[in-house]
Amino acid sequence: MTLRLSFLTAVALVAQLAMAGAQGLAVGFGGLRQDTGAPVEVTADALKVDNATGQAVFTGNVLVVQGAMRLSAGSVTVEYGDNGQGIRRLVATGGVTLATSAEAAESREATYEVASGALVMTGSVLLTQGPSTIAGERLVADLRAGTGEMQGRVKTVFQPGAKGGN
Repeated sequence: MTLRLSFLTAVALVAQLAMAGAQGLAVGFGGLRQDTGAPVEVTADALKVDNATGQAVFTGNVLVVQGAMRLSAGSVTVEYGDNGQGIRRLVATGGVTLATSAEAAESREATYEVASGALVMTGSVLLTQGPSTIAGERLVADLRAGTGEMQGRVKTVFQPGAKGGN
């Protein structure tokens, strides 16, 4: 089943680690550009649409693909705007993975607000870029501005000499 969703631009996770703080780490998101007009393919074991609530819920081995980006999760809920116009929010739960060919982010849940470009990943977040990693409990990112912050007992591993802004 193919569904055109502009939300996948939020999956443009190109992490360039910046400076460490005691309980938070500033994270830069830049470089990768996504064609938001590219087709989006959604594959799942089941789809339930509820016009009364303005939601579509994909469940079971959900895979969303747009260009080189992939989102996988146990469940993905698409919330539509007023009168079913446009996508307001996307909520992915159950072992969420966002990935490009070079970067990946994992968490228990991810929420993307389409209008603001806000992405929030929560629950044992792990962000990987090449050989470098950063982990925390919550990743808050503004993908339009290209900024982000890892929060909650942040742990990172920098690889000296590794490419990717480390």
